Amino acid sequence: MKKAPNNLPAAGALGEQLTLIDPPPFCPGWPKRNSLADRALKLFLDGRVFDHPDFLEGAGSWRLAAVVFQLRTVGWPIDTIEVPSPSVEHPGRTIALYKLPAKYAAQALATMTGAGQ
Repeated sequence: MKKAPNNLPAAGALGEQLTLIDPPPFCPGWPKRNSLADRALKLFLDGRVFDHPDFLEGAGSWRLAAVVFQLRTVGWPIDTIEVPSPSVEHPGRTIALYKLPAKYAAQALATMTGAGQ
């Protein structure tokens, strides 16, 4: 029996994974106004991709990871992009950039303006 070549992409590696059951509708919770989560969400809805120093500059807080965790808990599908950022002391160091996929930002903005109804 011949083995399959090992240079083939893994199943589902070329696009989104298909499901047998439709996912639940996108219906996240909204953070309390003027909270750090609200400030971060506004940046995400503006299409920004940002890291901790950007959030410190824009919102005055270094707590971005905690805010992202809070937003994910209430249903916001925020992506993490790990970027290699080696230093002399830490050659394997990575930093995280966070972003909200454009399709979810568009849905949220449509909901806010009433266009989604």
